Amino acid sequence: MAEVIVAGAGPTGLMLACELRLTGVDVLVLERLAARSGESRAGGLHARSVELLDQRGIVDRFLAAGGTGPFAHFSFLPLDIGDLPTRHPYALAIHQSRVERLLEERAVELGVRLRRSAEVTGLRQDRTGVEVRVVGAAGTEWLRADYLVGCDGGRSAVRKLSGIGFHGSPATLTALLGDVRLADPPPGLVFGAEGRRDRGSFMVFPAEQPGVHRVITMEFDTVADRDAPVTVETLRQACRTIADTDFGMHSPQWISSFTDAARQADRYREGRVLLAGDAAHIHFPSSGQGMNLGIQDAANLGWKLAAVVRGQAPADLLDTYQAERHPAAERMLASTRAQTALWRPGAQTDALREVFGTLIGFEDVNRHLGGACTQLDIRYPLGDGHPALGRRLPDLDLTAPTGRTRAFELLHAARPVLLDLTGLPDLRAAIEGWTDRVDLVEARCDAEHWVYPVIGEVPAPAAVLLRPDGHVAWVAPASRPIASALRAALTAWFGPARDR
Repeated sequence: MAEVIVAGAGPTGLMLACELRLTGVDVLVLERLAARSGESRAGGLHARSVELLDQRGIVDRFLAAGGTGPFAHFSFLPLDIGDLPTRHPYALAIHQSRVERLLEERAVELGVRLRRSAEVTGLRQDRTGVEVRVVGAAGTEWLRADYLVGCDGGRSAVRKLSGIGFHGSPATLTALLGDVRLADPPPGLVFGAEGRRDRGSFMVFPAEQPGVHRVITMEFDTVADRDAPVTVETLRQACRTIADTDFGMHSPQWISSFTDAARQADRYREGRVLLAGDAAHIHFPSSGQGMNLGIQDAANLGWKLAAVVRGQAPADLLDTYQAERHPAAERMLASTRAQTALWRPGAQTDALREVFGTLIGFEDVNRHLGGACTQLDIRYPLGDGHPALGRRLPDLDLTAPTGRTRAFELLHAARPVLLDLTGLPDLRAAIEGWTDRVDLVEARCDAEHWVYPVIGEVPAPAAVLLRPDGHVAWVAPASRPIASALRAALTAWFGPARDR
C-alpha cells in the first residue's frame, strides 16, 4: 500500500517521487528494469530544468556532474542564450544516466521506496483508489494506492491499460545513435550542419567515456521496424550510406534507434491515473527537449497531487495539470516537427535554412526561440492581469528580516509562498486560515522591474502568491481591497481555509 505509485524510474518518475516526498506523501516507485541503465541517452538540461533543481536546493549536485555552456540551437542553427534573464543562462551537459543516479540518490534520502524488476501489467480503479498488478521476481501481486502516475516511457503500459489514446504524426525518418570506438575518426567534430548530406545526416563527437565517440545518423523517408534489432553493423551501414565511410567503427557501448514520430496522449488524467513525461508525449529529440519536458511535468504535477492526497485541495485541482502541461507539450511537438523539416536534405531546405539563419540574427527572433528552447518562456493560462501571472518567478535577490536571500531559496521545501515585497497591511490577516500550508515571507527587492524572456521588463508587483513549482498564481491588484482576491486565489489553489 502506498499513497502514490509511480511507474517508471526515469528522470520524470524520480523527479515526481522527490516532489511528492518533500510534502510527506508515501511514494512507491516501480521500475521494470533490474538495474539503472548505464546508457547515456539524453544529453543535457536546459535553463528552466536547472532552475527547478535550484528551487529545491540540489542544483549544485548536478552542476558538479556535468559541464555548462551557452549551447542552444534551432535545427542546429545556433541561438545566443547568454543574455537570457536567468541565473542559469546555459545548458548543462549531463547524460541522462547521471541525472537518474542523482535523482535516485535524492529520492532515497527523502524516503522514497523503489522496487526494481517490477513491471506493471494491469490496473483497475474505483472511487477511492487504484489497484496495480505487478509482475516481479517473487511472482504476481496486486498493490493499492490512492493514485497511480505512469512515467513509464513512450510505450507506456499505464497509458495503454487506461485506454488513453496516443495520437499525432507518424515517423518519416529513422535515426540511429551509438557510443562506439572509431579506428578512423574524422579529424574534428562533425556536428550540426557539417553532417548534412544528400542521403541523410550524421554527427560524430566525443562521448563521455575517453576514447569513445557518439555517432548519430538520420535517414529520411526510410522508416525501419521499431522492433527490429539494432547492431553495430546496422550503424555501420547507415554511416556508409550517408557519409561513404563507417570510420572503422567497433566495440559498441550501446546503440539505439528512434524516429520523428510525434504523439501526445489525448488526456493526461483518467480518474486516479495520470501520465507524465514520455508516457504523455513523444517527439524527435530536437534541441534535447524530451527529458526537460518530463521534469517540468513532474514539477507541475507533484505539488498538486500531494495537496489532493493530503486532503488539502479538491481532486479537480488535478485537471489544471492537463490544462497547463498539455498545451506546453503540444507547442514543443510543433517546434520539433519544424526543426526536423529544416534538417531534411535538398536545395529547397538549404535555401530555407539560409533564410532562417538570417532571421535568427535578429534579436527579437533569437530571444523568442531562445526562450522557447530553454522553456523559460512558459506562461500557464491563469487569466488576464499582471504579465507575471502564470509565469515563473525570476530568482530575485531579496532582503528578508533574517538577511539576504534569493527567491528560489524560499521554495526549497516545496511549499507555497506568499511573498510580500512592500509591506501590505492586509496580507497577514488574509492568509491566517492557510498558514498551515502557505508560508508568508516579507522581504524587500531593489528591482523596480522583473525581466522575462520575450516580453522583457514588467513592473515589479507589490506581492505575489507562488506555487511550489515557482509559477505566480496571484498578483496583488493595484486597487484595494486585496484580501478577498487573495483568499479566492488561496482557496482555488490550496484548498479552503482551515477551521478556526
